[in-house]
Amino acid sequence: MSENLISGKSSLKSPKTSAKKQKGENKAKESSKGKRTQPGKKDEVDLSMVGIGHPEIFPLVFTTKTQEIFNCRVDEDVTEENCFKLIKKEDIIQDLKTRATISDFHPVKKVVLEYPGEELLVVFDAKFQYGQNFYFVASEEAKENLLKPPETAEEKDDDKEEENREETLEVHPYKPPVHKPWVSLGSEKEVEEESVKDTVTKIKYMVSRVRRKFGAPITFTDKNASHVKDSYVECTSYQDKTFSIKMLEKDVGVQMVPKVREASTQTKWTYPKNAATQYFPRQLSNEEKEESLSSEKLKEFLTSVHLRMEIALQQNEIMNAFFDDWKALAEDESSSGGKPDVYLKAYQSFTDLRYLKDRTISCICWHPTIYGIIAVSARVWLSYEEQVNLSDKSLLQQSVILFWSFFDPIHPQLMLECPEDIYCFQFSPSDPNIIAGGCINGQVVLWDISQHEEKLQNAKTVADGIKPSLMQVQQSSTEPPLVRYCAVSSIQNSHKKPVTDIHWLPDYFEDNRMGATFENRAEICVQLVTCSPDCSILFWDIPATKLPEQPSSEKVKEEEIFCMPPDVPDTFKHLDLCWKPLIKINLHKSDTNTEYSPVRISLKELHYHYKTSEKVLSLNTLEVPAKDNPYTEMSTPSSKNLKVLENISTDFFVGTEDGEIVYSNWKMEIDSDSAKPVSQKHTQKYTIHTETINTLQRSPFFKDIVLSVGGRNFAIWKEGVTNGPILQTSCSAGRYTAGQWSLTRPGVFFIGRDDGNIDIWDLLRKTHEPSHFQNISESTITFISPWIASPKQHFLAVSDDLGVLHVLEICQTLGHPSRNEHANVLDYFEREVKYLKYCEQEFQEYQEFQAKTELKWSWRHRERK
Repeated sequence: MSENLISGKSSLKSPKTSAKKQKGENKAKESSKGKRTQPGKKDEVDLSMVGIGHPEIFPLVFTTKTQEIFNCRVDEDVTEENCFKLIKKEDIIQDLKTRATISDFHPVKKVVLEYPGEELLVVFDAKFQYGQNFYFVASEEAKENLLKPPETAEEKDDDKEEENREETLEVHPYKPPVHKPWVSLGSEKEVEEESVKDTVTKIKYMVSRVRRKFGAPITFTDKNASHVKDSYVECTSYQDKTFSIKMLEKDVGVQMVPKVREASTQTKWTYPKNAATQYFPRQLSNEEKEESLSSEKLKEFLTSVHLRMEIALQQNEIMNAFFDDWKALAEDESSSGGKPDVYLKAYQSFTDLRYLKDRTISCICWHPTIYGIIAVSARVWLSYEEQVNLSDKSLLQQSVILFWSFFDPIHPQLMLECPEDIYCFQFSPSDPNIIAGGCINGQVVLWDISQHEEKLQNAKTVADGIKPSLMQVQQSSTEPPLVRYCAVSSIQNSHKKPVTDIHWLPDYFEDNRMGATFENRAEICVQLVTCSPDCSILFWDIPATKLPEQPSSEKVKEEEIFCMPPDVPDTFKHLDLCWKPLIKINLHKSDTNTEYSPVRISLKELHYHYKTSEKVLSLNTLEVPAKDNPYTEMSTPSSKNLKVLENISTDFFVGTEDGEIVYSNWKMEIDSDSAKPVSQKHTQKYTIHTETINTLQRSPFFKDIVLSVGGRNFAIWKEGVTNGPILQTSCSAGRYTAGQWSLTRPGVFFIGRDDGNIDIWDLLRKTHEPSHFQNISESTITFISPWIASPKQHFLAVSDDLGVLHVLEICQTLGHPSRNEHANVLDYFEREVKYLKYCEQEFQEYQEFQAKTELKWSWRHRERK
């Protein structure tokens, strides 16, 4: 090993003769051939330089953090001349325990533990000879040879032999060469085959002349160049009719000189004066309209301008006629300091090649109480027909919800087993360990992760400076625990299409089967609301765990059929496979007998979800024991003593699959024919979007302000204003795929696009275009979720179509509101409402005036007759 290292390093230390270099290279080759990897070691990646003859060298990448820990900073502690650094073995082992997989010595962990010495040699590789900035020497003998390189006995003998050869050179007399006979070995055939031979028949030309012209006298004359135009005379070529040659390439030079002309003009100034005029449009009767449309003059006009109109339309498609060139030439305001810096800083990114491959992230939820924990669900992009044909796809790839931590970006901390792909899910506001989700097959699922809450909290021990135990270090590299769902709704009573949106109802009220709201004395979230494109909105109730008594024979049969695994909590065991919805609402269209297909729902009382800044701080200081789960001690109160709440709003917004915004009420009515409760039919419909609604969210600062995103535009609505949206954007070049309000600034919201960009809108700066945009991914943005970690640290989670989760840190400009921003944004919304009402009033007056004008024209037409 030492000989191999010395021979490999001799080329770096000092130049040798070509014979010495060749010997060193031959020795390195022989030593590399003689060493083989040991069989029987599986799943181990060999990082050593065995392939080039240096099995004791392991190249490593040292980050800036590692260089500061071990005092081996580049160009300060180690340089190209002084490249050696001795590190104690116990310091490296302590770093492996502290930083685990993040440590730069993690790839050579086994080599470090098996190293016999007390100090390990690390060499700074300035020329990247082995591919990285440092390399690690794994043997004591190689370390000594590098620190004190000896001169081998073979090199000494070679030097002596060369000196003796120089001294004992003999002078030999010159002998002239002797001619030998030619012996053919077949080379003349090769020369003949490679020689160039003429294969094309040569063309012969004969030039003739009349004999009498030979020796004839020739007379030359003079010509004045000034008599010729441009004072230039040339002998132009002429074409010979006997033959012609095609010109394949021609060099032409052209120079153009512009003509300059000076001109001046003066406009005639007149005295300005104010003038006003008033007019009304000319109204034509039906007979006049038919006569004008059928006239030959109109047909000739359309025929004459058809071609010009088509060319103009093509030019508009090729170039934007309304592009402001002067605005594009303006300098960037940010360079002069007039515009504050607005940016989203990349903080962390997560992906999983096993569970997120060929999938898109459908939903993102931050853990309400634990810092740095974020959960994502993924699904496959399949049409309804593909879902029917690939009903057994769950056997090929397991559907899970992944829990990631800021402190371990490689391994998921927890996985929730799902019966099908999850479209949406939410944490319970009463107990963050309870999670409800909606599947693509229409079922609703419940999980209980209270047994794994300690594991999620221990993920931040490294960041807090607490040294993890050896057991925790070993568990971090293993497969994360898989939690099975506690309960799933029955397929017969669930949605028939994917559950596209799910929300927990607040803990201060609950609904009955008629949609009436009563007080919730338990103060626990016990009801859910879901929607699906199957034209239904379902309200789910989580009843008490106590069930009516059953015969012993039925109990035995039920236990045999529904046998839960031992590691699954029995929190919702009584709901598994028999859970039914409490209320079913079908939104009927007023003009036809068809129904709306909702994909997003927004209730006015769901304002709890945005109070994260206060909720995180309060719940972090409060530790609730696992046995005090509110859902396990829940009891059924008497419905007779419950108080009816009249001030609870039962109105809600719904975004449909066809891009419609529907405003309705969930209270039920008694049908006069069947005497059964049915949903109300009086609904308000607005058609603003041209494609499916992907976001329908209320502002965290104003309960009556709703943001809707879908297709190529988005709109802002105010509850109670029936004229339409108070703000609506024009159609953009790309599609808007996601949207989310800011949690700290009332006038800021984020919009995701299909080109991977995030548009940041600030209503106090601009209302016609985004104030800033930033590229996040190369694919479509699928979901956006903000989170407040602390008053000074705000995050924005963004997922894309490739299954990658990007966590971005929001800058201070976007995270902290300006002075009186809440009042200014509220004033802006009120002005827009007044302007909308004014426009509606003007339109009504115009319609009345138009009706009166048509009435006058009709009376005059009758009088003429």
